[in-house]
Amino acid sequence: MIRMPLRAVASLTLALTLVTSAAVAQEDPAPAPQEAAPQQPGALSADQSGPLVVDVTGGISAPMPIAIPAMPTNAVQQTPAGTTDVLGRQLSEIIANDLRNSGLFTPIPPAQLRTVSFPEVTAPAFDYWNGTGAQALVQGFIRANGDGNLTVGCYLYDVSAQTELTRQGFVVPPSDWRRAAHKCADTIYTRLTGEGPYFDSRVVYVSETGPKARRIKRLAIMDQDGANHRFLTNGQSIVLTPRFAPNQQSIVYMSYVDKRPAIYVYDIGSGRQRLVVQNASTTFAPRFSPDGRWILFSMAQGGNTDIYRVSAQGGTPQRLTNAPGIDTGGSYSPDGSKIVFESDRSGGQQIYVMNADGSNQQRISFGGGRYATPVWSPRGDLIAFTKIAGAFRVGIMSPTGGGEKLLTNSWQDEGPSWSPNGRVITFYRSGRGSSGKADLWMVDLTGVNERRIPTPLDGSDPAWGPLRP
Repeated sequence: MIRMPLRAVASLTLALTLVTSAAVAQEDPAPAPQEAAPQQPGALSADQSGPLVVDVTGGISAPMPIAIPAMPTNAVQQTPAGTTDVLGRQLSEIIANDLRNSGLFTPIPPAQLRTVSFPEVTAPAFDYWNGTGAQALVQGFIRANGDGNLTVGCYLYDVSAQTELTRQGFVVPPSDWRRAAHKCADTIYTRLTGEGPYFDSRVVYVSETGPKARRIKRLAIMDQDGANHRFLTNGQSIVLTPRFAPNQQSIVYMSYVDKRPAIYVYDIGSGRQRLVVQNASTTFAPRFSPDGRWILFSMAQGGNTDIYRVSAQGGTPQRLTNAPGIDTGGSYSPDGSKIVFESDRSGGQQIYVMNADGSNQQRISFGGGRYATPVWSPRGDLIAFTKIAGAFRVGIMSPTGGGEKLLTNSWQDEGPSWSPNGRVITFYRSGRGSSGKADLWMVDLTGVNERRIPTPLDGSDPAWGPLRP
C-alpha cells in the first residue's frame, strides 16, 4: 500500500490510494482542510489518543450512537458515477450501513441530522451534535478532480471531548467510489474498536436457481455488502466451493465438467479457467495456501478419499493423509504451518489438525454429533466449523479443540468462511422442503449480530476474500 500526503497522490490514476497524513489537504482555497506535516505510517497525533472506544466483546448489547451526515462537495460537478452532491449522500449511507451491520454502532437516522456545509467538515458544530445523542461524528467531503478522479475526505470526531480522532483521504476513479466509502468505514471501525478492517472486501459464492433436484449453479462475486454483483460462469456446469487466491486475481473451485468432479482455477481478469490436476480421479474441496503457492484438495482413489496438495501452477499431487475412510475439507492456518480437516476415520465426521506436510495428525473435536467444513481464522486463534446434531449449526473452537461455541441456531446453517479481520463469519442457510431456498448470512463472534446478505438469486458456498489492495 502506498502511503503519502494527499497532494502527492492526487495525480495518481490508479486504484484506491490510502492517505495517512495528519491532514487531508486540497487544492481549493478556503474552506479547505488545512494541510499539516505528514506522519510516519502507524503514528498517532495527539488528538488521536482519546478514550472513545467500542466494546467489541459486548457486541450489540450497547452499540455506539454515531452521526454520519451527508458529505458536502465544494462544487456540484457531473462525474461518470453521478453528480458529486448525490455521491456525497450515497457515501454517507454506505458508511452508515457498514457500521450498522457490524452490530457495534447505531447511526442516527438521516432525518435527524443537519446539513453540513463544506467549511464545517473540519470545524464541527459540536454543541449541535452533542444534542443528537451521538458519541462519535463522521464528517467528510467529496471533490471532482481535474484529472477525472474523485477525492474523498473522511474525518472522525469524539463529540463529547470535541476532538478529532483520525482523518484519511482517498483518491479513486469514479468506478471505485463505493470503495472509498468502505475504506472510510474501515478507518472508523478500526479506530473505535482496535480491530482490523473488513468492509473493503469481496465475497465469491455459488448462485443457485431452480428446484433442489435440478439446480443451476453459477460462480458469482460481489462486495461484502452485496453491491457490485456479477456472475462469472454461465451455469452450463455445476460449480461448488469457490475460494479466493490470496492475491484475489483468481478463484479455485470444483466443477462437474463432463459429469466428473474436477478442480479448476478461474482467472477473474481474463475469464479463463484451467484444470488443476490432469487425468485425475474425482477431485474436490480445493483451497489455496496462505502464500498462494499450493492448492489443497481431496481426491478419491480406490474407494478411499485423502487430502493432497499440488502446486498452484499444476503438476504432480502430493498425498498428505493415508487413513481409511474420507479425509476432506482442508484449511491452512494463517502462517501455513498447519492444516485443519475433517475425517470419518473414527466412525463419524470429526475435526483433525496436522502439520502442513501431513505429519502429526490429531483429532481435536470430541463433542456430541458430527463436525464438518472446518476453516482456520485469519487471526489464527479460532477454527469455524459446521456442527451436525439434528440440525446444522455454525460454531467455533480453539485450534486445540477447546472453547466450543455454537453461533447459529437454525435448521441448516453450514459452510462458514471468515472475514479478513477474523471477527465475522459468512455462511449459507438452507430452508426445508423441496424448494430448498438457500441464502447467504453473516454472524459475528458473539452469535447475536446475525443478518442476511442480499443476493439476486439463492446463494451457497460463500468464501470471504482478503482486504482488497
